[in-house]
Amino acid sequence: MAAGEVIVIPCLSDNYTYLVRCHRSEVTAIVDPGEAGPVIAALEERDWNLDLVINTHHHHDHIGGNAELIEKYGAKLLGPTAETARIPNMDETCAEGDQVLIGDLEGRVFDVPGHTSGHIAFYFPAITALFSGDSLFALGCGRLFEGTPEQMWHSLQKFRDLPPSTQVYCGHEYTQSNAKFAKTIEPDNAILIARCQDIDGLRARNLPTIPSRLDVELATNPFLRADEQSVAAALGMSGESPVAIFTEIRKRKDNF
Repeated sequence: MAAGEVIVIPCLSDNYTYLVRCHRSEVTAIVDPGEAGPVIAALEERDWNLDLVINTHHHHDHIGGNAELIEKYGAKLLGPTAETARIPNMDETCAEGDQVLIGDLEGRVFDVPGHTSGHIAFYFPAITALFSGDSLFALGCGRLFEGTPEQMWHSLQKFRDLPPSTQVYCGHEYTQSNAKFAKTIEPDNAILIARCQDIDGLRARNLPTIPSRLDVELATNPFLRADEQSVAAALGMSGESPVAIFTEIRKRKDNF
């Protein structure tokens, strides 16, 4: 029997929130609940209680369901130490190097500033799951509302040494748009071309493209590939630093 499971719950217009269940302890957490209703429905369908609410950052579309869920279930709230002043009523905070527990499932915390200054991400080895919030997206990365391109590039590098089979659970269903942009950077990337076809098929059936696999992201996501010579050459930036190339890619995506 698997150690746990992750249930993908669409919410708001294009957000995802994630139920994480430890099977042995039956402890259940929700990651980044943008609204409460879909979470409550998923819990009631399974006759589960909610023990923990986890936030990656303070944006309302990731914390909007906190208060209602905490009131209904008595769940504890965990979030980034660096955003203590921006997420109300946290019971516990964490930062890089800390571990978090969902029952027996141990999670590793990453500080990943860029989208917000205090953004964090969580990796749970027992279920090979990375909850990246709005740092790493499928075929993309978050807009730099509070950080610099250099910060975001270094944040994303922290994920590269995770197992290739890691499942990336990100905050939004942006994949189809991201795929169209990625093809403007690497139009001859065969793995990307095949992936775009798969994504179009999923979205045509209104199915989620999340989670994605980390090894596929490393082969196709331009924001993770700014140190690849093929990407530099495609941009006419051979010899430039990865940060300079990442900055150019982010600039192009912002205007795409």
